[in-house]
Amino acid sequence: MPGIVLAYLSRLGTPLLAHEKVTLEAVAEAVAQIKHYEFAGWYDVAKRHSDDVYFVPDDTLMPDEVAFLGIRSPNDFFGGMVSHAFVKTKAITHQLVSRDADRPSGWSSLFAEKVRDVVLPGYTAFSARDARAAAKRLASHGPIRLKRSLACGSRGQIVVATADELDASLADFPSDELTTAGLVLESNLREVVTLSVGQIAIGDRMISYHGIQRLTKDNEGRAVYGGSDLACVRGGWEALARLPITTDVRIGVEQAMAYEAAMSAYPGHMASRRNYDVGQGLDAHGKWRSGVFEASWRSGGASTAELAALTAFARDPCLHVIKTCSIKEYGSGHKPPPHAAVHFRGVDPQNGPLIRYTLAPQALCWAA
Repeated sequence: MPGIVLAYLSRLGTPLLAHEKVTLEAVAEAVAQIKHYEFAGWYDVAKRHSDDVYFVPDDTLMPDEVAFLGIRSPNDFFGGMVSHAFVKTKAITHQLVSRDADRPSGWSSLFAEKVRDVVLPGYTAFSARDARAAAKRLASHGPIRLKRSLACGSRGQIVVATADELDASLADFPSDELTTAGLVLESNLREVVTLSVGQIAIGDRMISYHGIQRLTKDNEGRAVYGGSDLACVRGGWEALARLPITTDVRIGVEQAMAYEAAMSAYPGHMASRRNYDVGQGLDAHGKWRSGVFEASWRSGGASTAELAALTAFARDPCLHVIKTCSIKEYGSGHKPPPHAAVHFRGVDPQNGPLIRYTLAPQALCWAA
């Protein structure tokens, strides 16, 4: 009996919007084509008619889910597993403000120490007391960006410049979320460019990439994630490091690789898909800075582009480096370019009219 690929809604994942659900199905279908499996829809115990099952979850998995689903290694799913729920968030990116600071069970101070030089100045707080102490420490760096750990992309973020603004933000912050998920306080950057550095592996096929995230305006006029432009190379981190990239991009790649290596501080972590957002811009004193914002070990906004690249490499063994893009545009009337793979075009009940598509890979004249 042939193997099957199933899309899976994880226990801790947030409810998917209509366009997110359709796009995750597109990711699962692409994985099935690469593996020469059948895409069998969404996970349901009653529909599991094969012993060879590959899962495409909507979020990073917990150990109990991995055991229940029968996942044994990264070869069994597209995404990742972490030991505790907070580990899959941006909360782990920064250190605590003191040795006696509040923290969840399983917190690794070693990880925060390992990544200290590859992230921006900042702290993670699990109490209002620690958040205020962290803000005082960061005051010399200028305005502070507050980030809700459970929010995706640039959502759930606000910049504060005074103690009163911090207190007002803390007053609105759900106390249970602060205790369990934490609040990130980080030096604010301006003129920011966000790099994407990542890697996916399906079976014995692997690609690595660097790229830049696009910004667009949603239907309410807010600046939001609008897709990613990726340069993908056949192979692992060493192949990516050999590309003729700019100094700024090379710094971002090296920072992402260091963040990845530091995950050894959280035992049990495994992943077949990894993506690191690296922010680069000017701090309050006009100094250029670069640092990892957060990691993602799940199907993400760039995954359709990642899989388009992996598919192209599988079809043509002569390809070494290719460019591909994932695009998300809000509003009606957008026309995708010829040969684009359209994943969603219509009205999302919560986000309004939008389109999501992936551009066909184009070969780049770089030697890998």
